[in-house]
Amino acid sequence: MFQKYILENKQNIVSNLCDLITFPSISEETNNLHFPFGKACSDSLKYFLSLANSLGFRTKNVDGYCGFAEFGEGEELIGIIGHLDVVPAKEEDWTYPPFVPTISHNCLYGRGAMDDKGPVIASLYAMKAVMEYYKENHLTFSKRVRLIVGLNEEKDWKGIEYYKMHEEIPTLGFSPDGDFPCIYAEKSVLSLLLCEEESTMSILPKSRFHGQPPILTIEEIDCMQNAINVVPKFCSCILSLKNNNYMSNLITTCKTTIEKYHYDMDLYKIDASHLKLSSYGKASHSAHPELGINAISKLLVILQEVFAQWNISFALLEDFCQFIGDDDTGKNLNLAIQDESGRLTLNPSQFYKKDNKIYLGINLRIPVHTDPQEIIDTFQKHFRSEVSTLRIQPALYVEKDHFLVQKLCSIFNETCHSNFEPIAIGGATYARAFPNCICFGMNFPKDIDLCHQADEHIEIDKLMLATNIYAKAIHELLMQKKEENFEKI
Repeated sequence: MFQKYILENKQNIVSNLCDLITFPSISEETNNLHFPFGKACSDSLKYFLSLANSLGFRTKNVDGYCGFAEFGEGEELIGIIGHLDVVPAKEEDWTYPPFVPTISHNCLYGRGAMDDKGPVIASLYAMKAVMEYYKENHLTFSKRVRLIVGLNEEKDWKGIEYYKMHEEIPTLGFSPDGDFPCIYAEKSVLSLLLCEEESTMSILPKSRFHGQPPILTIEEIDCMQNAINVVPKFCSCILSLKNNNYMSNLITTCKTTIEKYHYDMDLYKIDASHLKLSSYGKASHSAHPELGINAISKLLVILQEVFAQWNISFALLEDFCQFIGDDDTGKNLNLAIQDESGRLTLNPSQFYKKDNKIYLGINLRIPVHTDPQEIIDTFQKHFRSEVSTLRIQPALYVEKDHFLVQKLCSIFNETCHSNFEPIAIGGATYARAFPNCICFGMNFPKDIDLCHQADEHIEIDKLMLATNIYAKAIHELLMQKKEENFEKI
């Protein structure tokens, strides 16, 4: 019933998504009241609200932190929750420029095409299709539908938290920021920060330099400000040697160690006392570390072995290699935990030096039936470094037989003539920000997850199909009688 309108507006849907992709809306916190997450995020929000207004929706810019488009009447509010901010994209890694939308082989390439600008545009036009259907058939609304868009989802969720403090909370809804057919469970997300004073680095007793300051230290670290929820594709460090006479020995040690592990790394001699190690990997979403190659982990393994061969002890490196190393399962910490939501995953994603301290940020995705505090306790027990908690996002878990799960899953399967079951993921979506909300698309079953990766794109046919699925879901939720509503999750 909605497909005709959607297909008639195919060119507009694609064109509007292209426009939205052109905004390099990487969230950054500012002190500017007009655009708290940066001008690009603000501009993308203004574009979205202007587009929504032109399509006939009521709109509101919520103090630059987020915004929404709404239609319908009634006390009940159906929420669709997406975001306009994106993760960074390095142009040289892409086939096409990430913020210059490009159509090739019926696919639209650009950062945000799947995460989450494409789903936002699909949801907006789904709402429009439903609104037009009701007008044409002289139907009245008993509920409202609101598409809420945040600007800080890829970082701290401050935009959606601001919304929750100042605006109406939906009665129920979904977030189009994950996978079809629908997601009934999202793992807990835990970000930890390990910190070690550089001054704790010491010469081992067996060394002839014992009792002296270490001859080799880490002077500088650069992982290109990698986001905590991304598997790092690059990390480098500069080693400082206090006695130039040993530079050739250091070069030999580094070369043989890199060759031993067969890692993709470069070694540069900067001058007589400085050597640079650069580690290369492959980026992926932190929820799927197996799809990436972690440049930080590999660099830490090499550094530990180099320091050990030079009889230098540094607790952070030693403990990391003993309990984590080049592994993303947590098995050496006895954290190879698994339940219906999947296994625990571990991603060392940030590594830096500040004020003579070395920091290592680790992002974990924890199975839904495991208490994150157990993981924190395990790290504090095994690591000699200071372990602090950056952030905990509690798990989302809804029973598979819950009304919302069954309804959305059946809509997808009926539309696609399939028989898929609800799934669990390691990602964290805005669905967990609200009660009675789960994630619903728009990555299709068996498709590769392109979120946070180079050459992110959406098949245009699937963009149209998702728009139709969302329209059907909105219609079904609007038709749901109040007395049939379910208990709050």
